[in-house]
Amino acid sequence: MENRINFVECLETDVVLSILKFLDDPSDIIRATSVSRSWHHFVIANSICKNLWLKKVPSFYYVDHVVEEKRGRNICMYVMPMNPINWEILEMEHNIYSTLLQALAKPVIARKECVSYVVGASSTDTTTVQNIVNVLSPTDRYDWGHSYWSSKGQTDPNMPESILFKLNADVCVVSEIGIRPFKVSWEPGSPVYSADSVRFRMGHPRSIAQLEFGNCLHPFQFNADDYIWTYTSPKFAMTQESCIQVFEFPQPAVCVGGYLLIELFGRTKRQETDGLFYIRLGYIRVLGDPLPPVFLLKMDTSGNLVLKYSPNTLESFLRNPFVDKVQTEHQPEDETMNSPRLQAFLPRFLDDFDEDENE
Repeated sequence: MENRINFVECLETDVVLSILKFLDDPSDIIRATSVSRSWHHFVIANSICKNLWLKKVPSFYYVDHVVEEKRGRNICMYVMPMNPINWEILEMEHNIYSTLLQALAKPVIARKECVSYVVGASSTDTTTVQNIVNVLSPTDRYDWGHSYWSSKGQTDPNMPESILFKLNADVCVVSEIGIRPFKVSWEPGSPVYSADSVRFRMGHPRSIAQLEFGNCLHPFQFNADDYIWTYTSPKFAMTQESCIQVFEFPQPAVCVGGYLLIELFGRTKRQETDGLFYIRLGYIRVLGDPLPPVFLLKMDTSGNLVLKYSPNTLESFLRNPFVDKVQTEHQPEDETMNSPRLQAFLPRFLDDFDEDENE
């Protein structure tokens, strides 16, 4: 039988690290830990999973430390440790970052809807029909009328608009965003009020107050400067068509913080009745892979981000018989108000609106 040499045991550490750096695919690193005990030990001792995660997701440097709940006690691991760490910490780091890497290693075959609710829009036209919550429904028209969002009219066609969403996980791998501009069929020529281009930002609020206030289900006027954007995409051109325009990232983008900002630049259509420029959208969908609830992102009193990892929750999550019964694609175009994600917040919003009207 041909003799084989385990280079991990025979070569200097720096040389082995240089070799393993060529394993840029998270799947390869995860497999490497199963080759032998020496490989497993080497990957853990040199924080290879952690370093690869930070290379793939540089926005994670905004997280101050990670806390693991283990045997009834919390163990703290700083993302950028100042002092040498012991083997117990190295093993826990490996478990956490290898779990995170698995989200990047998954093939994109079962992308799920990632939006929890709409936080707000930079502006909205005055009528209820044009409210921002309408962009979560794939249907442009119901029995009572059209469903879309409209910005306020502007004299300047270069005035931007933005929409802020709360995603359904604190850490979420986003692979695709689709936007359908709205066609105003009752106006001459059925114009499409699209933007010229779009850009996406992901991040988290600056303060605990903003983090807590962001849990409400009633859309409100927000200030983008109240958030720290840890990821910014390039600008994508939009076309003046009333169809789903798909914007795919070259690599899946990881949202650390749970908030997605859609920035719309340039207004292409002027409304004849008032001579103002508008942006009007019928539907927005965000597809990706939300990390399971074993990861929770918190903010301490100093404003530092803390990622809490609960492996016991992971075991319960994996044993859940309903865990695989999730939506694997976007809702069909003929979806109505029975949409679970619309039911989650739209009744609450309508109740609030009725109360405002009565006042």
